[in-house]
Formats: sequence, C-alpha cells, structure tokens
Amino acid sequence: MIDRRNLILTSLAAMLPLEAWTVPRQPAPETFDYGPARLDLYAPEDASGLPVVFFVHGGAWRLGKRSQVGAKPAFLLASRFCFVSIDYRMLPQADVATQAGDVEKAYAYVRANIARHGGDPNRIVGMGHSAGCHLIALTGMRGGLPGVAGLLLDDTRAYDLAALAENGGMVRAYARVFSDASQWAALSPASYVDGRKHPPTFIAYSRADGRGEQSTTFAERLRATGTEVTLRWQRVYAYVDQPRFRQGWRCADRRRADVPEIGGRLTQPIVARPFCGWIMPKASAEYCGADMRGCNCSS
Repeated sequence: MIDRRNLILTSLAAMLPLEAWTVPRQPAPETFDYGPARLDLYAPEDASGLPVVFFVHGGAWRLGKRSQVGAKPAFLLASRFCFVSIDYRMLPQADVATQAGDVEKAYAYVRANIARHGGDPNRIVGMGHSAGCHLIALTGMRGGLPGVAGLLLDDTRAYDLAALAENGGMVRAYARVFSDASQWAALSPASYVDGRKHPPTFIAYSRADGRGEQSTTFAERLRATGTEVTLRWQRVYAYVDQPRFRQGWRCADRRRADVPEIGGRLTQPIVARPFCGWIMPKASAEYCGADMRGCNCSS
C-alpha cells in the first residue's frame, strides 16, 4: 500500500498550480510504446524503489495528449516519485470501452517495467483528469488496475451515467460519447462499487455544473464499502487540464470577473462552453489560446 504522506503529495500534484511550489525545471521523459499507443516516463536519475503516479489526461474522450501534464512531473520528481503519462486511442476511432482497455494495457506495461526505471510496481497510484478521471475510476473500480495503491480522481461527472441522464446532466459532450444507453452500466464506475473495499481514493471536483453532486454521491457509495475516501472541492479550482499554469497565469472559473487577467493582460470576455458547462476566456491570438483542452498560454 502507499502511505498517507505519498497519497497527500500526489493529491497536491493534481490540485495546485505551479506557482505554489518551488520546483526544478520540467524534466524530459523517456517514451515507450506499450502496444495501442505510447507513454512518457519521468524518473529521477538516482531513482530506486520510488512510488509512481500513473496519469491519464482529459479531453472529452476525443482530444488531449500525454504531454499535457503541466507541473506534475517536476513537482513529483522533486518529491521523490516517478511519473507516467499515457496516450490512448481517441474517439471516434476508438470507443470508451476500447479506451479503458488501453488504460489497462498501459498500466500492465508500467507495472511490469517500472522497476528497471527506479519505480516500485507495488506503489502505483492511478490519477486521471476529466475524461481521464472517468477512465481511471472505471478501470480502478472494476479491477483493471491490479495492485494499484490508490486512485486520484480529478473532476468528472461520469461516475453513474444512468443517474446522470435521469438528473438531466447528460449534456451534449456526454450524450455524444455515451449515446448507447445499453452500455451505461458497463461504463459507469459506480456499477463496480460493491461490497468489497477499494484502494484509498481522493476525489476532487470543480464548480462546473453537476460535478459536486456526482462526486459526492460516488464518494458516499465508496465509503459505504469501508474504502478510505477524501472528497475535495477546490475553491480556486479552474476547469483546465490541471495544473497547467505558469507564474502569473489566471485561467477563469465560474466565479471570475467578466474580464480576467492572464499573465497581467486583459483577455476577451468570458464565454460559456455549452457542451460541458464550463467557462473559459474566449480564445485570442493576442492573449489566451484557451480551448477545451485547457489554457495554452505561452507567456
């Protein structure tokens, strides 16, 4: 099992912006082919028996790439972790069930090979953001990540798809991805929360519509099995591929003013993104290139 200190450190890596920490320059990864796609592995030069964070990026199951890791590798390597970020096949070429299979294949590859890079195969924590959060929750709950030491679930509402639809939360992005209601049970992490105890789980959620309710219900369901669960609403948490910030960046969340600052400059007005209910600054070549993958600022 992974100890409480290490679970807290990995949780912080999911939640906090880079400026909150003094960390070294972003390290360069080694890239490996695990079968369906590739993964990046980051490890300290003198690594030996270190805990490992296994990360799955977001992007509405259609976008994103393994390099979207923000400050996570630098912070975690400085805290004596190895870090792995994976690619997986995207919609529409691969459906969500196939994506979950990719995650499980990547995890199996990491568990079989991480020791030669200084990681401990018995201390791997699964972390995912948004769509990646759903995939980590799904594979972790159904037993597809054998021996996983903990789960860090960073901001999704796709824990129980039938309940989501019943409550009017199946917005356009979700409805397009989960169009076949006959698959909802199989693709819902909540379906696999039965009487057995699951690995310690940290659940974070943003202010985006529905995420608090879905996250709280899922946390309560897990706690009923005796699983150790930490549920966290992050007051300053913006819906971006966290933490994708540099010093001075201020990506907007729902509570921000109509004209937020990014790097000390004013952006265009905030616009709603109706496909998933979150708000980001309007894209502008002069200022912020924010889109559904997060903030792409370069200064």
